[in-house]
Amino acid sequence: MLDLGIKIAAFLGAILILVTIHEFGHFWVARRLGIKVLRFSVGFGRPLFTWRPAADTTEYVFAALPLGGYVKMLDEREEEVDPGERHLAFNNQALWKRSAVVVAGPLANFLFAFIAYWCILVVGEAGLKPEIGDVSPDSIAAEARFQPGDLVRSVDGRETPLWSNFWFALLSASLDGDDIRVEVQAADGAQELRLIPGDRLSDLDPGRGFLGAVGLAGASPEIPPVIGKVMEGDPAAAAGLKAGDRVLSVDGVVLESWLDLVHAVRGAPDVELNLDVERDGQFIEIALTPMLVDDQGQPIGRIGAGPLVSDSLFEPYRLTVRHNPFDAAIEAGHRVVDLSVVTLRIIGRMLVGSASVENLSSPIGIADAAGKTASFGAEAFIKFLALLSVSLGLLNLLPIPVLDGGHLMFFAIEAVTGKPLSEELQAQGQRIGLALILSLMTLAFYVDIARLLG
Repeated sequence: MLDLGIKIAAFLGAILILVTIHEFGHFWVARRLGIKVLRFSVGFGRPLFTWRPAADTTEYVFAALPLGGYVKMLDEREEEVDPGERHLAFNNQALWKRSAVVVAGPLANFLFAFIAYWCILVVGEAGLKPEIGDVSPDSIAAEARFQPGDLVRSVDGRETPLWSNFWFALLSASLDGDDIRVEVQAADGAQELRLIPGDRLSDLDPGRGFLGAVGLAGASPEIPPVIGKVMEGDPAAAAGLKAGDRVLSVDGVVLESWLDLVHAVRGAPDVELNLDVERDGQFIEIALTPMLVDDQGQPIGRIGAGPLVSDSLFEPYRLTVRHNPFDAAIEAGHRVVDLSVVTLRIIGRMLVGSASVENLSSPIGIADAAGKTASFGAEAFIKFLALLSVSLGLLNLLPIPVLDGGHLMFFAIEAVTGKPLSEELQAQGQRIGLALILSLMTLAFYVDIARLLG
């Protein structure tokens, strides 16, 4: 219950921050261009808090449903306007002014992401060393001669000081379809080149499990087979496993690490396993049957248990990378641009069916990610906000009526024809756009619910 509360609080906090930033972009530019703003609302529905400063024509509102927001400007299409204020109405502004107001919301999201990344890079970005820990046999990585102990230095000339940098650089490069040059420092200290054929990556889904499909895993300490947490309602809890239990063997096979337990469970969906367990100095036997779940088309077993992990185990694998303010600005700009390009390309792949719709996330998935990143600390949560802010900016720029990009599309038509679309055509476009957005959200909800249900 506590985890659910953290996820909801983190999700609402993220949405409030990013929506406020987005709407402030519209608001700030509109005010600077001389357009009268009637209301700045964070949230929809019944106002919970309303404030109008002295000598200010704008009403500031915090509403009951904090899942969005809006900026209401004076507009003759929505209400009657005093003749003395017609020059302040949005619909009477020059095309460039209206376009600037509309595009300012997404740009505010991109600017926030840039500032967030810049702050992290200057203060110090924490992460894991880009060291290869495991290479799957007969995988793409094995064919490219990757070896455990390889320390990745760069991908196509782009430095990768942290594992997260390597993962994203490899994902980004894979979308081009070209061969990828990965420079590594081998375990013996020699500088070597690993070449990944681009055609081997072209069929991989650029979403969850990408590195696993390549055949790579990061270096990590050997985690003992001790239960750290048990998910209520899953086979581990139903069989009586508890936090603190050490699993000694499965079907008589002695376990050396948590990974051994994972392999035993994954390989036995719907098959009863007999576990020898040590609990508080006592030895007991527990029988359980892993439930069958689908993992990218492969049936695997899962019992609903996590390991007991000490932070000290990971200390030798952790790094903190700092940049000077100038270099941080360049890197932050690269990250916003790279993330935008990769996101758009993945959207394009989903549209043509070459990327899974599992890359979509509804508020359920976003809330889950928000709660997890918040539990990891401020840096992880700020990175999540930056990622979500870029996604929000891109989503709003898509040429779909009801979104900012739809308005810009109408303005582009107006620029070409010399006159705005009729209100009837715009209304029809809004209905089509709303139907598209609702369909997309329904699909995203289905994907997240299906993922939660395994």
